[in-house]
Amino acid sequence: MIRSEILKEIAPILRNELVVCNIGIPSQELHAIDDQPSNFYMLGTMGLASSIGLGLALAQPKPVIVIDGDGSILTNLGTLPTIGNNAPGNYILMIIDNGSYGSTGDQPTYTSQRTDLAGMARAAGCARVVEVQDKDTGPALEDALASGEATVLVVKCDSGNAKMPVITMDPVVIRDRFMKAVAG
Repeated sequence: MIRSEILKEIAPILRNELVVCNIGIPSQELHAIDDQPSNFYMLGTMGLASSIGLGLALAQPKPVIVIDGDGSILTNLGTLPTIGNNAPGNYILMIIDNGSYGSTGDQPTYTSQRTDLAGMARAAGCARVVEVQDKDTGPALEDALASGEATVLVVKCDSGNAKMPVITMDPVVIRDRFMKAVAG
């Protein structure tokens, strides 16, 4: 499975949750598959979805699911010890690890070689780290939501992007409707 196929599979689970989605093609894919006011699409700032989602989870009680990629996590490795030492029980970081920088042309990341993001998350202090294969994402995400524990979910999948349109929604509109979803 590639990332877009995983997103199609878990879209019904995400529908009523606050979701912060990684920059670039992952946001385009989620927007095209199941746009929701409770989805915050990153249109800039590679590597910061996990940090923005952590701040949101710390500031309010609703579950927050961050959809990130291996390339973005590797861009901002400081996020893992911050999550490991501060994440509340309503925080889920789902790293879709396809071993590539998908939004820039599928150049391989080090997770396609010897780097182990699940091991790095554990070493950074993240207590609940779950690694699954693509086909098991839905049940693993439901388990993470039911657990009430901060969770890092590393989803191993194939590299590749679906052709999706660019998000044309104004960033201010994305922000405003997301803030209403947070307050609602």
